[in-house]
Amino acid sequence: MHLVQRQGSDSSPAPRHQLARWFEPSRRLFASQTTRREELVAATLPEHHHLPPPPVGRDALSTRALTKRLPVVCPGCCAHSQTNEPSSAGYYDLHKTRNSKKRLKVEQEDAVWRQALAQDSSLLMPDRDAFSSAEPQRTPEPPSTIVPICDRCHSLLYQSHGTSIIHPSMQSIQSIIEESPHKHNHIYHVLDAADFPLSLIPNLQHALNLPKLRTRNRRSKSIQYTRGRVAEVSFIITRSDLLAPKKEQVDTLMPYLQGVLRDALGRRDAKVRLGNVRCVSSKRGWWTKVVKEEVWERRGAAWMVGKVNVGKSALFEVVFPKGRMGQDKGDEGVREGSPVRDAGLSGTAGGQDTLPSGSMETADSASDLAEGGGKVEGVASMPETYQESELLVDREIQDDADEEPFNDQNDDLSLLPPAQPETAFPTMPLVSSLPGTTASPIRIPYGNGKGELIDLPGVHRSSLDLHVLPEHRKEMVMESRITPEQFTIRPGQSLLLGGLIRLTPHFAREGEVMLAFPFVPAAFTPHVTGTHKAIAIQTGVHSQLSRDRLGEIYEGKIASIATEEAKAKMQSAGRYKLEWNVTKRRSGALTKPAAGKQKADDLPFTIYSADMLVESVGWVELVCQVRKRRQSLSSDDALSALEDEPEGAGDGMPEVEVWSPEGKSVGWRRPMGAWDFGGKRREAVHLRRGRPRGSIGGKMRRQAN
Repeated sequence: MHLVQRQGSDSSPAPRHQLARWFEPSRRLFASQTTRREELVAATLPEHHHLPPPPVGRDALSTRALTKRLPVVCPGCCAHSQTNEPSSAGYYDLHKTRNSKKRLKVEQEDAVWRQALAQDSSLLMPDRDAFSSAEPQRTPEPPSTIVPICDRCHSLLYQSHGTSIIHPSMQSIQSIIEESPHKHNHIYHVLDAADFPLSLIPNLQHALNLPKLRTRNRRSKSIQYTRGRVAEVSFIITRSDLLAPKKEQVDTLMPYLQGVLRDALGRRDAKVRLGNVRCVSSKRGWWTKVVKEEVWERRGAAWMVGKVNVGKSALFEVVFPKGRMGQDKGDEGVREGSPVRDAGLSGTAGGQDTLPSGSMETADSASDLAEGGGKVEGVASMPETYQESELLVDREIQDDADEEPFNDQNDDLSLLPPAQPETAFPTMPLVSSLPGTTASPIRIPYGNGKGELIDLPGVHRSSLDLHVLPEHRKEMVMESRITPEQFTIRPGQSLLLGGLIRLTPHFAREGEVMLAFPFVPAAFTPHVTGTHKAIAIQTGVHSQLSRDRLGEIYEGKIASIATEEAKAKMQSAGRYKLEWNVTKRRSGALTKPAAGKQKADDLPFTIYSADMLVESVGWVELVCQVRKRRQSLSSDDALSALEDEPEGAGDGMPEVEVWSPEGKSVGWRRPMGAWDFGGKRREAVHLRRGRPRGSIGGKMRRQAN
């Protein structure tokens, strides 16, 4: 307040970027750190200094000068910077003040301090001789490397509001990859665990003109050159924390995931090895360190390819090798303490044995655990190790384009945007639940320019969000693992998911029931009701099953997240059979060696199961127990009963008919059994409610007797 009373200068305050808030570190007696600008200004001021004349105002800087300060591309979405279209990606508002109250307060404090300096210059350097002989103790801080993001990324980050971009086609992705300045290219095909394998891009190798996947034939080539370049493909299943609560449980699912992926690839790739499949979790950090070391050890470009909202940007942030700007990946080999090196030494006595120099000891821990070949985790067999070593020697002899740092600054006609300047901790891509956040490829180099990690825009995945009300679209993404509730569906009933998707079972025999375990986010609230009422909720109009209410508008209390246009487009997505036998897994203690000791084939019933998938949302596990038919049917009544059985009841498998908007966004797969990994959470023993207190009247009657 003493400084406020000494106001007497008529000069207008100078802007903050021309004059530091405090010039001399001694002004703040208890400060332990100063900024670079404070030291530079204090060192350059003369002995009898005078404050520079203030500029006219904030508008002194022209629009052209402000535009030159903008980055070439937005670091969040990699859209080219522009100031013309506010509704497009990459737009920067030059005169927008996001923190007006905070900035106004800072400007007022600066004005008070500048006016005080104009009155008394001794406040700036009270004792200049005391610091003349002392050597500087602090090193100046480097300038800030924070790059501002565009207005669209700012709205997505803080308000969760934004518009999607036009999703690129596979031809566009192929054209972008062909513009790669690197000789060695590794493509990570990113899949989502929530609807696996619906997020798989079919015929990716054919669409991108890539070499075929390596088969189980021992003579199949591990490296293939196409037009003088190498392009390898790996599969990464993200968000694995949605499948099971523990990492070890997810590792046991690797054989199942490989089998489902092999079925989804089709008959052409039925004999591929699929040793390049990893199941990671960016949220929990499962297997991300191993992938990070693989990215660091590889040369060239690593491309993140996949559909929208599969977790590419989140995976990009955790697998990018940060803080290694001064290191050269070609000289160090495998870093000490890295998961790759530790996996290679885990099987040796005392950890003293080493692998041959130059070998690729990539720790395929999840794949090796799934295949169960008797190997130590992450340790390759000796013949395979020497084979990979020979391939590396041949690769080093050849003229490698990735030995020198790349430079694509002069290529103005390239489809790739310019790469970011290499820093130890660069700005990572924006992570958002909005489909189509990334506008163009995001390139971040590492390893002194000998490699870069590239995040590509997502390919179109599903149009299910267009049929959902805008207020419920934020709840369509499964952010954490769901502990589902068991729903029982009896004959004449159906299961509704948010009023948007309907599952109607068709039983082969009377008396059967079906159990459903929905692993879906909060927007798709499960509800079991009669089929006639479920049709009315889904379509908004009563059907013929409602008898006398045919054609009436539904006015019940069960809400639906579907739009009015989507209710008129409900179609059947197909009729699927529960064809997988899970009797041994679901029968409980009857088949355990320590209990019932019975074989699953000898039981009088069979349990069938399947998983119904909702694209980009989740899945529903369906289970049905079917009574086996008796072996001897000799009476006339039994033969007549066989003739009266409905069509398709011979195999005894129940069926489920699924209804969705336009009959799309629905898939089917073999059952995962996620309910077995921890269904409903059990309450602790000390927290369980005890037996209720008995009535006083009963106690008195017992005493009277």
